[in-house]
Amino acid sequence: MVMDVHGRDLRYFVAVAEELHFTRAAERLYVSQPALSKQVRALERQLGAPLFDRDRQGVALTPVGTALLPHARAVLAAWEEGEAAVGRARAAADGTLVVGMSTSPGRGGLLPAIRSRFTEARPEARLRLRQVGWEDPTAGLADGTSDVAFVWLPLPGADRFRWVVVATEPRLAALPESHPLAARDGLDFSELLDEPFLALPATGPELRDHWLAVDARGGRPPVVGAEIASADETYEALVDGLGICLVAAGNAPVLTRGGVVTRPVRGVTPSRFALAWRAADPRPLVHDYARAVSEVVSREA
Repeated sequence: MVMDVHGRDLRYFVAVAEELHFTRAAERLYVSQPALSKQVRALERQLGAPLFDRDRQGVALTPVGTALLPHARAVLAAWEEGEAAVGRARAAADGTLVVGMSTSPGRGGLLPAIRSRFTEARPEARLRLRQVGWEDPTAGLADGTSDVAFVWLPLPGADRFRWVVVATEPRLAALPESHPLAARDGLDFSELLDEPFLALPATGPELRDHWLAVDARGGRPPVVGAEIASADETYEALVDGLGICLVAAGNAPVLTRGGVVTRPVRGVTPSRFALAWRAADPRPLVHDYARAVSEVVSREA
C-alpha cells in the first residue's frame, strides 16, 4: 500500500515527539493545538498505529512513534536541503530577494537608505517587499516565504536565526485620550499592572510576553482585554477602550491618529527592531543585504 504522507505531517509529528507536549509543539509551529492534534491523528490513521500515548500524566512516544522518529527527521532534513538548493538556484536565476515585514521599517528613511546601499553592491538584484501578519512573529522566515525580514526581538526559535539590530527604542504606553492616566506626562509601569492590555496573537508567545512586559510584572499575570493582529485592530481596540498597550516609540505615529495618546513609561526595557535571516541560509544575496543594513545602521549611529 502506497501512503501519501505530507512533509507537514512529519513536521508536526517531529515537533510533538521532541516537545512531548501538544501545546508547546503547536506554539513552536505557529498553529492551533486542535489543528495539530487533528493532523497527528490523521497521520496515525494513515499508518494504522498510534504514534503517541496520551494520558493525564503527559505524552509519550509509542514503539511505532520511536521507530518513525529518526526516519521522519531524515526526510525533513533532506527536504530542507532540497529547499535550500532550490532557493539558491532561484536566487541565482532571478536575483530576487524577498524582504518580509510586519511593521514598516520607516524610521527616518531607513528603508530607502538600505535599498540604496544594497543596490550599489548588487545592481542586478531585485527586492520584493512582503507584508506579513502579526500571527507570524518571524515575518515569513520560519516557513521560508521571506528571505530576510524586519522583525521585533525576541524571535521564537532564536538559534535558527541571525540578526542585526536596526533600532533600539523606548516602549511607550498607548492609551485612549479619555483614559484617566492620559493627562500625565509620564507613567510608572507599576501604575499599569491592573490595566487590561491588548495582546499579540498567542502564536508568538515570546513576543506576546515582551509587549505585555511580563518581565516587569513581578510575577503578576497580565489582564488581557483583547487580542490584536494588526495596527488597525490595535487602534480600534484602543479607541473602543478595550485596553491599553505598549508601543515602540518609532511606531507611535501609527496609533496616534486621533483619540489615542502615547506616554513615556518608566520601569520597562527598550524594544529592539532587527533585520533577521535564517542561520543556515548561505546565499550571498542574503548576506549582502544584511551587510547593507549593518553599514546603514553604523553610519547613522
